[in-house]
Amino acid sequence: MARAGELIEGFGMFPLGNPLLPGARIPLHVFEPRYRALVEHCVAGDREFGVVLIERGSEVGGGDTRFAVGTIARIEEVQRFEDGRYALLALGTERIRIEAWRSDAPYPSAVVRVLAEPEPGPGAAASRRDLADAWGRVCELAAALGVDLGAEPLPADPLEAVWFAAARGITGPLDAHRVLAADDLDVRFATLLDALAGTEIMLRHRLDGDR
Repeated sequence: MARAGELIEGFGMFPLGNPLLPGARIPLHVFEPRYRALVEHCVAGDREFGVVLIERGSEVGGGDTRFAVGTIARIEEVQRFEDGRYALLALGTERIRIEAWRSDAPYPSAVVRVLAEPEPGPGAAASRRDLADAWGRVCELAAALGVDLGAEPLPADPLEAVWFAAARGITGPLDAHRVLAADDLDVRFATLLDALAGTEIMLRHRLDGDR
């Protein structure tokens, strides 16, 4: 397992249209030859690769522009089909920063540095309570619209609480990436609370429109 500060050369990367957050799981259907090669390399080795959000462009075909902060994904389940495609389930673990991109052949790779996580400060507990309140309001509004965001409670640990709320699909990819890219926990809380406030307004408008 990677450690904070470690520099990894030639780390396989999978640019996607949505960020992967630590603690979240992502299913992937892998059909492009370059990413099939990446999966084969990972399965034969430590089963890890990097996920980074695409800033401009698309997931298929290459030529995309990518953000500089991503997440290590560890393959938990893998299935290979007869035609060479793969189905994966991967878990987000540590954050990484891309120091330099390498060739996209045979698959995208980069020099990455594993990022340290901040220590919760004296205000983290209060920020976590604010997040719990905002999360609860959004869940109630979503339930009133027939959308189930899950019955799991917000984790007590402030770091885990941020990843939990940000990964539940209530923020857009850019908001989730801003949370991921922030090295300061207070900035993560502020970014997420701002995004949740916008989500709450949107859900209230939808609920009022349905009445």
